[in-house]
Amino acid sequence: MDKALWPDRNTEKARYLEHHNVVEDPRFQAFVAPITQHIFHYFSPQHTGLDFGAGHAPVISHVLQKKGYNVASFDPLFFNEQRLLNRTYDYICSCEVIEHFHHPADSFALLRTLLNPQGQLLCMTEIYHEGIDFHQWNYKNDPTHVFMYHRKTLSYIADRYGFKKPVIDGRFVVFSL
Repeated sequence: MDKALWPDRNTEKARYLEHHNVVEDPRFQAFVAPITQHIFHYFSPQHTGLDFGAGHAPVISHVLQKKGYNVASFDPLFFNEQRLLNRTYDYICSCEVIEHFHHPADSFALLRTLLNPQGQLLCMTEIYHEGIDFHQWNYKNDPTHVFMYHRKTLSYIADRYGFKKPVIDGRFVVFSL
């Protein structure tokens, strides 16, 4: 998106609060299930995790913590605990977050530094492909979605930041070290 059209922080926060997400909502939990089920399969409660961009209703953290997982919630607008960015994690999840990065190079560089060796960055976003009619694509109409991703972009990110080839399953993306 053209920088001139980027929303300011107050506009972003107001837009995010329009989402009536509730951590106990089974539909919301089902939406984030690709991430939570992946974590349940590949990580144990002893591993450390970060829900980066958790929003005002950190459902991923909620679901994981109910199963005894050690996961912290960070969000620059709602859970801005900068101390959480001074440690490392076995996994980081960013569900419907990376399309909001105003400076994706800086954000991916930061996330990479926060991962332990063998760590994973787990993302969900709608991925643009040539079969999508861009003019009709509702995902681009959200004024807080300032950056869109293509499979080639995700491969570039993996190469640039030292991840293995990304595993892409629909809107779920796994970057592994």
